[in-house]
Amino acid sequence: MAGSRKSSVLLHTPEGVRDIYGKELSEKKAVLDSISRRMHLYGYEDIQTPTFEYFDVFSREIGTTPSRELYKFFDKEGDTLVLRPDFTPPTARCAAKYFLEEDRPLRFCYSGSVFQNVSDLQGKLRESTQTGVELIGDGSVQADAEAIALLIECLRDAGLSEFQISVGNADFFRGICEASHIDPDTEYALREQISGKNYYAAENLLIEQKVPERDRNRLLQISDFIGSASALKAAESAADNERSRNAAERLAAVYGVLEEYGLAKYVSFDLSMLSKYNYYTGVIFRGVTYGAGDAIAAGGRYDTLIEHFGKKAPAVGFMIPIDLLMEAMRSQKIERKQDAEPEVFTYSEASYSAQLRKALKCRAEGRAAVLLPGRGQDGQ
Repeated sequence: MAGSRKSSVLLHTPEGVRDIYGKELSEKKAVLDSISRRMHLYGYEDIQTPTFEYFDVFSREIGTTPSRELYKFFDKEGDTLVLRPDFTPPTARCAAKYFLEEDRPLRFCYSGSVFQNVSDLQGKLRESTQTGVELIGDGSVQADAEAIALLIECLRDAGLSEFQISVGNADFFRGICEASHIDPDTEYALREQISGKNYYAAENLLIEQKVPERDRNRLLQISDFIGSASALKAAESAADNERSRNAAERLAAVYGVLEEYGLAKYVSFDLSMLSKYNYYTGVIFRGVTYGAGDAIAAGGRYDTLIEHFGKKAPAVGFMIPIDLLMEAMRSQKIERKQDAEPEVFTYSEASYSAQLRKALKCRAEGRAAVLLPGRGQDGQ
């Protein structure tokens, strides 16, 4: 009985990971291929970083994934290593290491597994597939717009037609906090509440911290600036500090470039949008559609991140969580075109050579062929 139980355990995967095969995997690879083609059309080059990195690459000072959500382990020298939770810090490290003196903008695209040690109750995969891009060395409005436009085209190439890219600017919130003299710890806690749209908890936090009513109202008003371009105009009018005003004006400029791309219809604004990644410094954005449990894309500008690795360079990028994208596509009944089923050639001992020739001819013509042992005299 003990052996039987052990065999049963060996057949199962741990919580938060899963096997993918057959049609599902074929569709996933087709989606990844179509997205990769679009990235290459924009001039992005493939980059591959290690599955695990030193812990410091994802430290709190850099502003990445919280330590409690990292898979940590030790190497034989006693150094702390982590499985990568996202691709942006490793790509930043790589850019600083190999392109330290490079002045031209760098365009990288990637695809692979990421790992997050989340609770079973959150219903998220602990190992998932991400693809995305990083545009390093270009701090312009046009670079922000390029990242958003490329994301929109990637999602359309994947097969989606009904989705929205919600765009904000991290500096808008930071400007209000600065003007309200909010300390860094309170800002961090407040960002968590506002990013989760929990404005009641945000208000309680501000009251506990004895933030004056005028400043509380100014901070909570951020929830009003959500929607079309009119919401952006309202944010511009309400901004009473230079940093927030510049953030709103930057978004207006990005929107203008997206209109030139002919993609503005996919864009809405949310000035209350924030991220758990503290390295975002400017424009941030998120892709949403129905049928997925979370955002199907996320990205933004991170102008100070690469400096942690020794290279001063502005940057912007995005990532697409492929497993969530596939979940949305299944919900919306979007199917990718599948390769033709392989032609099957059954054979007997006597007919093997003839059937093999047929299979080889099929493969030479680019068609799939399978050889199977048969029972008949001639194998057919």
